[in-house]
Amino acid sequence: MPSRKIHKVLIAGRGEIAVRVIRTLKKLSINSVAVYADNDADAMHCRLADESRPLGNGTLRDTYLNIRKIIDAALDTGADAIHPGYGFLSESPELAEACANNNIIFIGPDADTMRLMGNKIAAREFAKSHGIPVTAGVTGDVDGIMAQADVLPYPVLIKAAAGGGGKGMHIVRNKESLRNDLEQASREALKYFGDGTVYVEQYIENPRHIEVQVLADHYGNVIHLFERECSVQRRYQKIIEESPSPTLTPEKRKAICDTAVSLCKQVGYRNAGTVEFLVDDKLNFYFLEMNTRIQVEHPVTEQRTGIDIVEEQIRIARGKEMGWTQDVIQDKGHAIECRIYAEDPENGFLPAAGEVTLYHEPKMRGVRIDSSIDRPCSISESYDPMIAKLICYGKTRDEAIEITRKALKEYIIQTDKTNIPYLQSIVDNQDFTKNKIDTSYCGKHQDELVGMMRQARQNIKKEDVAAMFLFFDFNDKHNTSDVWNAIGYWRFQMSMSVTVFETRDDKNPVTMPVQINRLSAKSLDCIINGKPYSVLLAQNGDVKKLIINGKTEPVFVSQTPRHDYCVHLRGLDFICRREDQLNDMKDYSHTDITGDDMKFFSPMPGNVMKINVKEGDEVHYGTILCIVEAMKMENNIVAKNDAKVLKINVKEGEKVDTKTVLIELGI
Repeated sequence: MPSRKIHKVLIAGRGEIAVRVIRTLKKLSINSVAVYADNDADAMHCRLADESRPLGNGTLRDTYLNIRKIIDAALDTGADAIHPGYGFLSESPELAEACANNNIIFIGPDADTMRLMGNKIAAREFAKSHGIPVTAGVTGDVDGIMAQADVLPYPVLIKAAAGGGGKGMHIVRNKESLRNDLEQASREALKYFGDGTVYVEQYIENPRHIEVQVLADHYGNVIHLFERECSVQRRYQKIIEESPSPTLTPEKRKAICDTAVSLCKQVGYRNAGTVEFLVDDKLNFYFLEMNTRIQVEHPVTEQRTGIDIVEEQIRIARGKEMGWTQDVIQDKGHAIECRIYAEDPENGFLPAAGEVTLYHEPKMRGVRIDSSIDRPCSISESYDPMIAKLICYGKTRDEAIEITRKALKEYIIQTDKTNIPYLQSIVDNQDFTKNKIDTSYCGKHQDELVGMMRQARQNIKKEDVAAMFLFFDFNDKHNTSDVWNAIGYWRFQMSMSVTVFETRDDKNPVTMPVQINRLSAKSLDCIINGKPYSVLLAQNGDVKKLIINGKTEPVFVSQTPRHDYCVHLRGLDFICRREDQLNDMKDYSHTDITGDDMKFFSPMPGNVMKINVKEGDEVHYGTILCIVEAMKMENNIVAKNDAKVLKINVKEGEKVDTKTVLIELGI
């Protein structure tokens, strides 16, 4: 293949992967072009790119999934190549073909390979025909699969043929729920991947999920960059990945990596890809799928091998021979990646769109952050809720875990909800540290992990939180050395009360009396809940530090959109409010009606995808009344008792917020 020059690359995606690709392009002195939907105009990937082009307003299909707009943007800016990232169009053979038709280099495999290996059904059949073990499976349309419902090897797993990332996946344990799950999986597959085809395969209980990173050039060279274990998952989506796998023996590691390389050679694969396997408790492995793109978790491999996978993708796409051979690649140490999501682990991991009021990354040895944000911003319900990835590297697994613990405590993202406390619970859990995990780990340990989160919050003295908040409220907020003049109406002594919420929706906050004895720009002496507190400003730089009763604490405080204050202390966020100050942002209207089991609301702003009932219908406990889609996730609105549908207030396709009454029932 003749070598081609690349001077400018358009990134057909958004978020942290677009930022990550742009950074490698800068390293290679290649110009970058970002694309953006209207609500993403100020996003980090747009600000970092050399150029950016709008995709307009509308749905994902109107913007980031619109191939014609992507190609036009590349042609208009004179881009030589398109990098698809790992989302949206990264496994679209149509985009690869459109690039070829317009003399644009596609940084990825060719369209035919993508069709073969990107489709899970075709990939399984190809692997099986080449002697690679696969689980038993059934393909066909919904009716065809239902015709075989009696003979399926339950439990089974429904998957989208054209997709990944946990979208469209459902575990089915009996035939009674099969049709409903098939239809829902097909809808999700069509929405996210443009193809509603699904298939059913045997579900292996409690497996390990292990994958192999591969690189292949146009000269027949195929190498692996060793394996990653991705067994810690929620909603069938990975949240912690590590390399090397702490499960595999050296013999099994070699066998699984050699199998991945063999598969790529058989298919004639080119560029970066990942071959995924399920591994049972006897270390037998089964081909799962191949991702014909770069993976979210690729940084753990980069940290261990020192190889920039995006750089290799570009090199291969240019027609160059790979810069590495298998014998020179070294894997050193241990790397762990935590995916940081805006979501609520205590409420079914529901995505949590909202405002980020403070953002601060940990600065530590062995820590890498791949993020989509770098400052306060809005997290939109229109996109996947992943904010960033925290990658920690150590000489051993124990060292990597310890670095991860510290980094999670110092990673501050003040917004409605993130999964950082949940990740902290996982890395503190003995089953994780002792590698007693599998893909069912989060489900089995959910109550325990949530309990650890709650216990960690309860262990922090609310008086310490209030002391930090008060110093900030009196000093930093007023930005004056004469604090008494700034607050105006008190002099030598004042009393008040402070309320501390463990979470933003805490129904039982702690309210404590406070007496201020002495106050200056650098100190605060007070009594909180009957306990004396001395607060001193120890450091006044980019990160302020306070000495609270002799203990030094960094100060991270921000004002929430509801005019309360978010205080970060020892790895956790708390909401604080002075009760002597009027907060006219408090909204009592919705709390009056949420307890009514006959009125139904969306758990987050989104779009009504489907309404399953009509006015006058009789419904029963568990009936799915309607489905609301938000942040790439379907939410079933379910009847809580037997009743009759009195009123339907919304239509399919309509946008709703959390205060809209969707459906009203009656007895």
